[in-house]
Amino acid sequence: MLAAYQQNYRPIADSIGWSSLIAILPLLVLFLLLGVLRMRAWLASLISAAVSVVLAITAYAMPAWDALNSGALGAANGFFPIMWIVINAIFVYNLTVETGHFDVLRRSFASVSEDQRVQAIIIAFCFGALMEALAGFGTPVAISSVMLMALGFRPLKAATVTLVANTAPVAYGAIAVPITTLAGVTGLPLDHLGAMVGRQTPVLSVFVPLALVFIVDRRRGLRETWLPAVVAGVVFGVFQYLSSNFWSVQLADIVASLVSALAVVLLTRVWQPKTAYHEDAEGDGADDGSRRLGRDGGEAGRSPAGADGGRGPRDTPLEVFRAYAPYLVIIVVFVLATRVPAITGKPPAGVGASGTGLESVTRVINWPGLHITNASGDPVSTTFKLNFLSAAGSLLLISGLITLLILGVGPGRAVKAYGRTLNQLKFAILTVMLVLGLGFIMNESGQTTTLGLWVAGAGGLFAFLSPILGWLGVAVTGSDTSSNSLFGALQVTAAHQAGLSPTLMAAANSSGGVLGKMISPQNLAIAASAVGMQGKEGIIFRRVILWSLVFLLFMCVLVFLQSTPVLDWMVV
Repeated sequence: MLAAYQQNYRPIADSIGWSSLIAILPLLVLFLLLGVLRMRAWLASLISAAVSVVLAITAYAMPAWDALNSGALGAANGFFPIMWIVINAIFVYNLTVETGHFDVLRRSFASVSEDQRVQAIIIAFCFGALMEALAGFGTPVAISSVMLMALGFRPLKAATVTLVANTAPVAYGAIAVPITTLAGVTGLPLDHLGAMVGRQTPVLSVFVPLALVFIVDRRRGLRETWLPAVVAGVVFGVFQYLSSNFWSVQLADIVASLVSALAVVLLTRVWQPKTAYHEDAEGDGADDGSRRLGRDGGEAGRSPAGADGGRGPRDTPLEVFRAYAPYLVIIVVFVLATRVPAITGKPPAGVGASGTGLESVTRVINWPGLHITNASGDPVSTTFKLNFLSAAGSLLLISGLITLLILGVGPGRAVKAYGRTLNQLKFAILTVMLVLGLGFIMNESGQTTTLGLWVAGAGGLFAFLSPILGWLGVAVTGSDTSSNSLFGALQVTAAHQAGLSPTLMAAANSSGGVLGKMISPQNLAIAASAVGMQGKEGIIFRRVILWSLVFLLFMCVLVFLQSTPVLDWMVV
């Protein structure tokens, strides 16, 4: 057995400050290559991972084998479970495209409102939140962006809207896995953490739909469609708060997304914008290709284009049902798999143990040849979990197989669709595996903890900086779950040192983390692949980075005020 590598968080002159300057270099390189040089995401991630390996070996004295092996463990986690989810989510989408039912779904959504600003709220915010609740890990970005494109959104705008929308629901994504993980690493009650996050992200959710209509149509969008944006944001926030604090932490996003979607749909029955906004998907600029439609379906100030008002063919109720069926199947499968104890079962207690139900075939293995201890000499977990049946990606695959029967797709056609899906996502798969490799190298070598300790040393100001830790963790790993696992315990330790509420600081990690999702190379790659902009992740990054920073500043201020007498009544 090889000797275990012991992490050292102060490798440079025994100083957290100097060591942090070294530890942050891989992230600076990554964001520079993506945002300034507009390099392809997979190549930027590869270079950044190489920088992290060099620093791990030279500055942190990590054996080269351990550094490379840590990257391999991260790459494995990047494919399973993360890209396994995205592959099967896109497969289900491709099935609907193959059979023409996605066009039916598009027309059904368009029937609610022809205005793309309203469509952005319903699909990217409400429906995207439901996908985040059920699957998470990039699924809502992948599905919502292609749905928006089918409604006429340009690729760049579709990607931008879905990435910005994928914020408020993230903390409760995949049936509240981030909160569950946070409770596990901090030892704090899950209900307390879920309730505390439910007093932060709902405030954020009020502003997200307003941001979406601004992205779609700038200030005119705010002026003409502020009402559905406010209705969606407020209703979502209220029900996310109620569910997380009084009903069920795990169902917070499901309840909030469904009720907010219903509220917007009901609103459109009695209200529509005076002129509907629609842009030409083939245009280059936001204004050049846009059209202003009157309430009768024709261009503003003109008569409708045809007898049907430009709405296209009428679909039978059966075809509409079959168009929605794949997503209804996903909901049913996930609810049964996660909420029925006899089916859900219990996961293995550890390496070599067996589970029950869907977890009966789950295996937890020690990653070969990788042995890490923290600075105190305690072992760091280097296990890999293969939950073949219970993984969200596997549940999506099961949903896809059921969808085959509903849509009447034969085996040969299905195999070809799956092959096209893998080809479509090949660069996204590579990027995500490299990004997770980078994250694991930084984690296992101690670079990430160095950065965390540096931020935690801010004393009373830590309440303001706390969300930044979560944001940083998600920006690197693409996962609020991973960020909570990484920094959750550190947040609690820093809270005790600074005399702050451990529950507040731990929750701030998750709430701040949701705002790093849109700039994570992992999610940028997923969005780029979904809208056909592979290799142009840097362009998307430049469109979303400002929104990420603005919302992060808002969350930092909110958490800081919650740590003071001004808003301390909000703390659990």
